[in-house]
Amino acid sequence: MTTATGSIWRTRWATTDDLPALGALMTRAIDALQVGLLSREQIAASHAVMGLDTQLVRDGTYLVAERDGTIAGCGGWSRRATLYGGDHSTALRDPALLDPARDPARIRAMYTDPAFARQGVGRLILRGCEEAAAQAGFAGVELMATLSGERLYRVAGYVPVEQVVANAGGVGVPMMRMRKSLAADAV
Repeated sequence: MTTATGSIWRTRWATTDDLPALGALMTRAIDALQVGLLSREQIAASHAVMGLDTQLVRDGTYLVAERDGTIAGCGGWSRRATLYGGDHSTALRDPALLDPARDPARIRAMYTDPAFARQGVGRLILRGCEEAAAQAGFAGVELMATLSGERLYRVAGYVPVEQVVANAGGVGVPMMRMRKSLAADAV
């Protein structure tokens, strides 16, 4: 993908060597991109229900976008039942494999570094994940959107299914479960 300034974004599947940089990027994104949408308490609580999911990296389904060696964003797709949450949110985890004939794949852990927000990074990663899920035989995808990501997903054709309030230490974090068909003309 070429940006307005002519720089090229490169995507690749993440490796375990990327984990420290990905964790730091996620922290920056959670702390900065939800300001104005969530209270300080809700942003702090978001760290309990979001974050790094190393299973996605081990499965080879976690994409990073970078330019000149700097990771600008990340996100993945999964054939597992877990809809959202990081390694530390064990109550949300379900490693069961989904059936592409009846289940939507999961779009997971989408983050853009605040320094690269609104530059097409999220759209690029989302498109790459949707294409990979479609190639794996999935006819649809599902995700749990934060308030900061909901607009991107709506523009990309996702429709709201359910409003959810994730409870993190007694603090409610509003989220939106969303779905999209991966029909040939939708991806």
